[in-house]
Amino acid sequence: MAHYVDGYVIPVPKKGVKAYRRGAQKAGKIWSDHGALEFRECVGDDLNVKIGLPFPRGIKIKPGETVIFSWIVYKSRGIATALTKRS
Repeated sequence: MAHYVDGYVIPVPKKGVKAYRRGAQKAGKIWSDHGALEFRECVGDDLNVKIGLPFPRGIKIKPGETVIFSWIVYKSRGIATALTKRS
């Protein structure tokens, strides 16, 4: 079964992660109410990797920031697109 995944990577001040998490929990509930099958928010921890392009370098985080890697799984692209247009 194929699904559609919408993902993003954003910098967040380390001291703002708790506030971000509260907002993400509310957003996750809304996305679930409108067809999202799964929702994940991952906070960067060990970001000093030696292989590939690490998120911090790819999005150029500033001192005191970390990276949030998030994704939402939908049954189809149509459902994801419809939700985005409602926002």
